[in-house]
Amino acid sequence: MTVLDNTHERLLPVPAAAVGSLLDRIGRPGDPLWPAPTWPPIRLDRPVAVGATGGHGPVGYHVSAYRPGRLVEFTFDPRIGLTGTHTFEVVDHGEHACVLRHRLVGTATARMRLSWAALIGSCHDTVLEHLLDNAEHAVTGTVTAPVRYPWRARLAVRLMSVRLDATAVPSGSLIAQAIPRPDLADAYAARVGPGADTDPQTWADAIFRNPPAAVTALLRLRNLLVAPFGIERGDRTAFDTITGTDHEVLLGTDAEHLDFRASVLVEAGDDAVTVTLSTHAAARTRGGRIYLALVRLVHPIVVRAMLRRAAVETVRPRQGTPRVRSGARGDRPRS
Repeated sequence: MTVLDNTHERLLPVPAAAVGSLLDRIGRPGDPLWPAPTWPPIRLDRPVAVGATGGHGPVGYHVSAYRPGRLVEFTFDPRIGLTGTHTFEVVDHGEHACVLRHRLVGTATARMRLSWAALIGSCHDTVLEHLLDNAEHAVTGTVTAPVRYPWRARLAVRLMSVRLDATAVPSGSLIAQAIPRPDLADAYAARVGPGADTDPQTWADAIFRNPPAAVTALLRLRNLLVAPFGIERGDRTAFDTITGTDHEVLLGTDAEHLDFRASVLVEAGDDAVTVTLSTHAAARTRGGRIYLALVRLVHPIVVRAMLRRAAVETVRPRQGTPRVRSGARGDRPRS
């Protein structure tokens, strides 16, 4: 067994009541402190009160002590390999300042001790400094020294941030009306944490205007290879927005050899934001049919890479640049 005693705190130039009101909202929708969607949000089964149960990601706990505006103590579920508490406290520091403090005290099993040393400890420290940045930004409008994410924390964010699956083209999507009988049709859905951007045009720009370097290289190679066969070279206009709604945008172009459309549909739920990228293409010529037969071989790899990059970039902490919640938004990155 190993005893862990870990403290993070921040002196804030406002009365304790101003910070305490933020603390009382922890674990609720619009939580202004917890750095979601970069990290899995705290979820409680009720507003903060003794007995409220929940956790963040795989870490479970319950509220074991609560003083409104002053203190929230969580006791860990021992099944995670850690017995003890983690506590948020607001302490007066003169008439016009206070300290927001977090302290974790616990006894770790051998398995948790190894995990803590390898990864969890670095992530814990980063999350807490990020949370204190959010508190500072919420009460002052700025952050003096934003947290810089160490490589372990960046790796953890990347590994857990995005779930990507093949799916059916959503019924009622704009893309079905644009090309009702496609020769190529597929869709992929990315799930990211709650609090991620829900503007479909922002997602479309992230997917198509900032692809991975390998995809950019493939598109350049494609333009070199297709020219001798009378197929138009592709450019950025192929991904221009044609029409859209509050939740979906339709992009694409009509060329001599085929018609192409892509849809980006964004659906916000309580636990995640789901972004579905659908593709339809219909050949117009024999050359177009041959081209699509070849494209099928690499299309899934390319589309998944573009969507995954956009999703990871959405939750990736920006070094030295706070992306902090204003009411329901909070994020970013010191090492």
